[in-house]
Amino acid sequence: MSTVPNVPYRLEFSVEVPGTPEQVWEAIATAKGMSAWFTQTEMEEREGGSLHFTMGPEMGSDGRVTGWDPPRRLVYEEDWAALMGKDPDSLSPLTSEFVVEARSGGTCVVRVTSSGFGIGAAWESEWWDTLAPGWLPFFDNLRLYLAHFTGQEATQLEATASHAGDAETLWSTLRAALGLGEEGTPVEARGATGTVERVGERQAQVRLTAPVPGMLTAFTYGEEDGKATAGVRAYLFSADAAEHVRREQPAWQAWLQELPVPA
Repeated sequence: MSTVPNVPYRLEFSVEVPGTPEQVWEAIATAKGMSAWFTQTEMEEREGGSLHFTMGPEMGSDGRVTGWDPPRRLVYEEDWAALMGKDPDSLSPLTSEFVVEARSGGTCVVRVTSSGFGIGAAWESEWWDTLAPGWLPFFDNLRLYLAHFTGQEATQLEATASHAGDAETLWSTLRAALGLGEEGTPVEARGATGTVERVGERQAQVRLTAPVPGMLTAFTYGEEDGKATAGVRAYLFSADAAEHVRREQPAWQAWLQELPVPA
């Protein structure tokens, strides 16, 4: 017998981004656009179309487009029960809605709402508590993408490494090793140059200018077993980006593993 979900969960926020509604729509409602600031995305770009977000090796989220009104409104549902390894009848779909509103001065406001219903289990509220901190930083990527790389296709690079200790200490180590100063300051790290665009809690965003233009986020997060993970995620925009990633991803991986973390 399945449990009828009846506990509501909801996350709402809005972001102002540069660009026309059509440019913003291309960034938030196409596979090419979503893959350039969020995660690798496959999407049938129509109402009823299938959707897949890649979330790591052999991990992903499947869904479908339930609302499609270009360039104004996109709605999609994901199976968050399957994503969390739970009974598919126990939770409603996770629904995300994007509404684009044009503003004067060449910007748009994107209003984002994610909602779902559960059974009130402790793991559900913990999962929703981590949704905003995990998702919101990507919208800094969206803003930067629309400002500097709109319409371009991204090649992604991602590398992570776990270390004993806590995420805050590991972040201090990672930030120092990369030479990340305050917002607006130049960066030169591992042969790449750029500018610090944003510094948040245990993460920072850099706009890369050479050798390959793009966006890079450095971050750390804690794990339950007394370990923490350090990582970098980059979106690169050039014809030779794929070759750069083939060469640099293993190098980033080795560099992260060798971080001199205090005992």
